Amino acid sequence: MPAFSLEPAQTAWCAELRSLAARRLRPLAEKGEPGRVNRPLLSALGELGLLEKLFTAGALDLCLMRESLAHGCTEAETALALQGLGAHPLHRSGTEAQRDRWLPGVITGRTVAAFALSEPGAGSDAAALTLHAAPAPAADGPGWRLTGEKLWISNAPEADFCTVFARTGEAPGARGITAFLVPADRPGLTGRPLDMLSPHPIGALSFDGVPVTPDDVLGRPGAGFRVAMDTLNLFRPSVGAFAVGMAQAALDATLDHTARRHAFGGPLKDLQAVSHQTAEMATRTEAARLLVHAAACAYDAGAPDVPRRSAMAKLFATETAQYVVDAAVQLHGARALQRGHLLEHLYREVRAPRIYEGASEVQRGIIAKELYAGIRTEETTR
Repeated sequence: MPAFSLEPAQTAWCAELRSLAARRLRPLAEKGEPGRVNRPLLSALGELGLLEKLFTAGALDLCLMRESLAHGCTEAETALALQGLGAHPLHRSGTEAQRDRWLPGVITGRTVAAFALSEPGAGSDAAALTLHAAPAPAADGPGWRLTGEKLWISNAPEADFCTVFARTGEAPGARGITAFLVPADRPGLTGRPLDMLSPHPIGALSFDGVPVTPDDVLGRPGAGFRVAMDTLNLFRPSVGAFAVGMAQAALDATLDHTARRHAFGGPLKDLQAVSHQTAEMATRTEAARLLVHAAACAYDAGAPDVPRRSAMAKLFATETAQYVVDAAVQLHGARALQRGHLLEHLYREVRAPRIYEGASEVQRGIIAKELYAGIRTEETTR
């Protein structure tokens, strides 16, 4: 598939998802409580088969799905994405028994997943995490006890299980981290919600000697950082797709508003300052979309430069969405700041993606590292 176009079937599917988001999912989202997991919304995503697609579709289809849902209902998009983020390590690195136990509930929307990587002192620098996995007492059999805290965890504290990354100490830095599947009812595990700008559920988790066994390990002991990075390389372009969906929604609202709103003797769209602004918004949105699609295609093809492409897609798309939504608010004027207006909602939603799953500064660091790694390789071979 050319990176610059979609097949007719893909275009039709995106249109269908936009319609579903606005017609069926948005009413469920509006009934939800901000900051809480919306289980009826998750169930609807399961009934529509969209949660299952998280684990059967490629990266490009994931991006198309996230962009289309975001255009019509950001809450539905986020609920879907958080299920994928929390359960992808299980799908990719879990044992058959682990997958049989948990994935059916995730796919139907009955079981809520969370991805617990960030900590108070380890957000952007994920390899610096300090959640400690101490060997369990010999009398308890093989295993560990988790002690520490996770912070800014989406779906916490309501998730039914968490993918938790802890330091088991096989080696220093990233090489001493292990991924665990931790059910929410484990003794010593508690949580509290956080009141954040974005309305989706997010909280903190405290681990007070939480018991985990070898049966809870995702992948291999000491290889958890690879599990985390594999997940982020897939989801970073799709965060960009989420951003593109919000940018497109803001652009569409602006085109409609500036075509209908009259000022200074005619519609706003006839003012050059306005028409040039909308042209810039549209150009940046399309450029971001193409970069996201290219990164997703690279992931699906198993290309070696996926980390760089993923970082570029997330960086450019999220920064673009911030610009487009802000410009849309400016062109709408005070009405866009009124609680309940689409742009007021998007203005709150659009800020967080520039931070989570690696802030924009982190993405620039990844891109630069990949670029200079290529130069060092060339110098070495001379």
